[in-house]
Amino acid sequence: MSQKPFVVSVRALVVDGEGRCLIIRRSDDSRWNPGKWDLPGGKPDPGEQIGEALLREAREETGLDIELTRSAGCVEWELDTVVVVCVFLEARVLGGALRTSDEHSAHRWIAPDGLCTAGLCEEFLPVLRSYGARA
Repeated sequence: MSQKPFVVSVRALVVDGEGRCLIIRRSDDSRWNPGKWDLPGGKPDPGEQIGEALLREAREETGLDIELTRSAGCVEWELDTVVVVCVFLEARVLGGALRTSDEHSAHRWIAPDGLCTAGLCEEFLPVLRSYGARA
């Protein structure tokens, strides 16, 4: 068992009316996985529930208002100083206008079975494989 502290991260599998998932490309100057494709999300602020954090992060990163619909999985990985526990929740779009934030350089919609080959962060692959197989 790791002696490192655990931190929580949340990611949204935002699904459109055609069943496609939204992915966003991290900017080339991003501190973590620059240039990699990602899912909307981030870390909760102190005292913030994970669902609230994900709604906020999705709005900040994509301009979309979403509704969380179900759990899609969880994965963990170690960094130098912490163990990240990442919770994935499926969501649907309620409104807003899709845009790219300052932290990202592009966005696109892809079929769930293409998530594993879209260049997303390697740490996400166990959940994405399972999600793509059941979507």
